[in-house]
Parts: sequence; C-alpha cells; structure tokens
Amino acid sequence: MGTITALGLLLLICMVAVGGTQGLQAWISLLFNFGALFFAMVLMAFHFSPVLVTLVTGIIVLAMTIFLGGNDSNSTMVAFYASVAVLILLVILIIPIEHWAQIQGFGQEDSEDLEGMSTILGISYLNVAISTAILSTLGAIAEAAIAIAAGLAEILEQHPKITLKNLQAAGFKVGSQIIGTTFNTLFFGFFGGFLALFIWFAGVHYSLGEILNDKILVGEVLMVLFSMMSVIATIPLTTWAMVASERQARKKV
Repeated sequence: MGTITALGLLLLICMVAVGGTQGLQAWISLLFNFGALFFAMVLMAFHFSPVLVTLVTGIIVLAMTIFLGGNDSNSTMVAFYASVAVLILLVILIIPIEHWAQIQGFGQEDSEDLEGMSTILGISYLNVAISTAILSTLGAIAEAAIAIAAGLAEILEQHPKITLKNLQAAGFKVGSQIIGTTFNTLFFGFFGGFLALFIWFAGVHYSLGEILNDKILVGEVLMVLFSMMSVIATIPLTTWAMVASERQARKKV
C-alpha cells in the first residue's frame, strides 16, 4: 500500500469517526472533486477554453462540496447560490488583474528543470494562470458560505421568531469570527508551501526588489489575496441570501 493510499484511508477513518455520515459524504466529495479537476485538466490539454472549463468545473466543485458536506437543504441551497455569485464576481476581478500582472508562465527558478523540454504547448499561459487563480479560491468560498449558512440555519432552528434584522446582524457576527482564522489558514498554508522558495531567495541573496518582482512569488501572493477577498465577499452575500430566503419563507406562512 502506498503512502498516499494509507493516508487517504486514515483520513476516511478519522472523518467517519468524527463526522459519521457527513464525514463519509465529505470524503466522497473530495474524491469527486479530484475527478472533476483531473477531467478539467484533460479538457484544457485538448485545447478547450481554460477559463470556460474552469468556470464550469468551479460550479461543479462548489456544488459537490456544499451539497455533500451539508445536511440542511435550505442552508446548502443558499450557500451554493451565494458561492456561485462570489465565483462570478471573482472571475470578473481575476481576469483583468492577471492580464495586468503578467505573471503567467515559468519563473527563472524553473529554468534548470525545464532545460531540454519544450514549453510551447499550444495553450495560453495567461489563461492557465487565470484558471489557477480561480481554482485556488474554491475551497475558501465553499468553507465560508457553508459556515455562514449553517450558522444562521442553527440560529433559526433555536430562535424561529428572530427578526430579520437580528438574523442579518448574527450573520455578520459569525462572519467576523471566521475571517481571522480563515486568513491565518490561508497565510500559513502559503508560507509553509513556499518555505523552500524563501530559503532559495536567501541562499542566492535576492534583493528586496527581486523578491517582490519574482514571478512565482507574486503569483502565489495574488492567489492568497484572491482567496481572502472571496471570503470577505462570501460573508455578506451568504447572509443576505439567507435573510432573503427566510423572508420569502415567512411570507408563505
């Protein structure tokens, strides 16, 4: 048994032990998401539009993550609609920024690994950079959306007569509590993943200007910033969507 297989089974056992059926569903959604992303890469390799493929794949990944990870149909539906809205807004933001930043392709740190290989793949590296940035935000969007929606659904279950104004205030309060931890998660994930690059910078004595203009570093920093902005946008959109859903439900009563 390989290391990845063993760790995957250990993850499954832990998720089922802690989350029961929901943990099993979350683990299955992880497999489905991996399959969706792999299929998206295949489509890009066959010269389908990377941005269009990424947008469709992103919606599929959000759907599987949210619906297989939640057990309340109303909150999961609200979280899905809000997350799709955030995804579309981010696509509108990411495309011009990636064009302006010009960070597509490989950095000079990759030159030794690419020596003797052809980098002419017939695919726009700019579109690949845009796709990568979009995909990097999906986890943060889904996590924030389901956290807000599930939190408000629990409040409604415990206090069904709560006013819509107080419900909205509760949503923003829950959101303010998850912002700090989410930002720290994104930052330390970025720092841990690129510790070797930072050691490289120190070892070859890069100047501050060279570090700040390094293509690989700037690309990763942008992806972290996009993820942070996605969390910030998800909180109010999910809260407003949940309040609107509750308002419609009360009108029908």
